[in-house]
Amino acid sequence: MQPDLAAQAQNLVKIYGRGDTAVRALDGASVAITAGSFTAVMGPSGSGKSTLMHALAGLDTVDSGRVLLGGTDLTALDERRRTLLRRERLGFVFQGFNLIPALSAAENIGLPLALAGRPVERAWFDELVATLGLADRLHHRPAELSGGQQQRVAVARALIARPDIVFADEPTGNLDSRSGEALLAFLGHAARDLGQTIVMVTHDPRAAAHADRVVFLADGRVVDELGEPTADAVLCRMTRLDAPARAGR
Repeated sequence: MQPDLAAQAQNLVKIYGRGDTAVRALDGASVAITAGSFTAVMGPSGSGKSTLMHALAGLDTVDSGRVLLGGTDLTALDERRRTLLRRERLGFVFQGFNLIPALSAAENIGLPLALAGRPVERAWFDELVATLGLADRLHHRPAELSGGQQQRVAVARALIARPDIVFADEPTGNLDSRSGEALLAFLGHAARDLGQTIVMVTHDPRAAAHADRVVFLADGRVVDELGEPTADAVLCRMTRLDAPARAGR
């Protein structure tokens, strides 16, 4: 039996600029994301990894190809319908946390549901809060939280609506090593024990080693992948991908 797919990118092409200054950020990129998996996306600078994530998440359009979220073709939707889909079916964790300063941690966590006019599922809220160690920080505003606590609030916010996929863009970039390791361990737990689908863009082999699979991009294409990754194996693959880029400078 074929595994259920949470998302697919099919032959994506994305070009920025025109004429001599045109840049092909994606050049026929294809990837399939299995439901309930934790996938890391890596590649040299300029390889298209962030552009691929933005296309999968409906944050950016493509020039050709298709993006499927379950059975929905995102490339056939207008901006209004993509916005509604992102609100209802996707979660996001960014490097900069993006919390609302005037809201408490609890209010920030519940914000996606409030915007959608949906009630908070109390048992799920309590499980997230307990697992992320936020029970004693719920009434604090972001300025009263450490960087690690703010990022954990952001993760809880991304998961509270039980989205089809959570997209994480360099989620440990502003964290110390201990906080980063704790966050990555939770993302792994969310995928393996809670059935959440996670797609994470990262440049860090140690972060990628927490994923079930690493997808490697170069020159706008998916060129390799690695299952059951270790930090050393990821670093070795990245070193091979980086070598042509350095040679061309």
